[in-house]
Amino acid sequence: MSTTLRRIPFKAMGSHCEIQFMGMSRIEGRKKLHPLLNEVQRLERKYSRYDPDSYLSEINLMAGNRLGIKIDAETRLLLAHARSCFEQSDGLFDITSGLLRKAWDFTSGRVPDAQEIEQLLPHIGFDKLEITRSRLIMPTGMEIDFGGIVKEYAADSLARMARNLGIESGLVNLGGDFAVIGQMPGGHPWPVGIVHPDKKENLMARLTLNQGGLASSGDYERFFLHEGKRYSHLLNPKTGWPSDGLRAVSVAAELCTLAGTTATIAMLKPEAEGIAWLQELGLDHVYMTADGTIDGQGMTLVKVTSESQLEPQSSTSVNNHVIN
Repeated sequence: MSTTLRRIPFKAMGSHCEIQFMGMSRIEGRKKLHPLLNEVQRLERKYSRYDPDSYLSEINLMAGNRLGIKIDAETRLLLAHARSCFEQSDGLFDITSGLLRKAWDFTSGRVPDAQEIEQLLPHIGFDKLEITRSRLIMPTGMEIDFGGIVKEYAADSLARMARNLGIESGLVNLGGDFAVIGQMPGGHPWPVGIVHPDKKENLMARLTLNQGGLASSGDYERFFLHEGKRYSHLLNPKTGWPSDGLRAVSVAAELCTLAGTTATIAMLKPEAEGIAWLQELGLDHVYMTADGTIDGQGMTLVKVTSESQLEPQSSTSVNNHVIN
């Protein structure tokens, strides 16, 4: 097998994405890329809350209809996963909590009045949904948003499709959500570097991926400071206020979908509970606490110094496949 690394970048789901593969020409790679891109676009069109014509928008428009809306097998699968996350997190991971964005604006950095939040809370709660084998019934005023679940689900789907297309060695990167298609030549794992949340030129940790996926969650991209207090975009669906826990979490698991939801749940829990949750699961992970402490298990932690900056990557380098 050729050891030439091909990187094909594209944009999807509001993120910079890339598929890396070895063992075939660029022309052959681009030919096999078409069905993979079609799959990403299909999922984006189907579940985007920004598209008024998406299936997700159609679902949300049916809130309050006593007959609900018919759902397909794929949507039932995503809802089942969301239910599992809701139950495992004691209600902190809730796909109905997107309504809170009506109160919180992380662009302007405005802290809402408590009354604004209180008005939204009665319309939040996954346990208020009625899900049958073929239909979803939502009370008036509610909506769902699969958010990062779909991006992680898409990463797993693309890796599976790529293997079925005959790609034996490769890596899917959907905006920092990774899924392994197959090991590097010689059975070597893919080296991945995780960027330090506060020092973008440095790594926080390194690990190697043989299979499965890797996903990260953090408040480093969307937060604001107000009167000395940090407000994270990760909101507690029970209180309507930002979570006050870990600042960043990355998790490796047998599926990118599992890695992503595990990282998010750890972020939503109080800091000590989030750390305990990660340790109990036993998955490889790294996290940053509110005071900037970095710790974890199964990954190589990187001590941040002036000499630990990332090396520039060439188009054929196989080192430091970096995620933010």
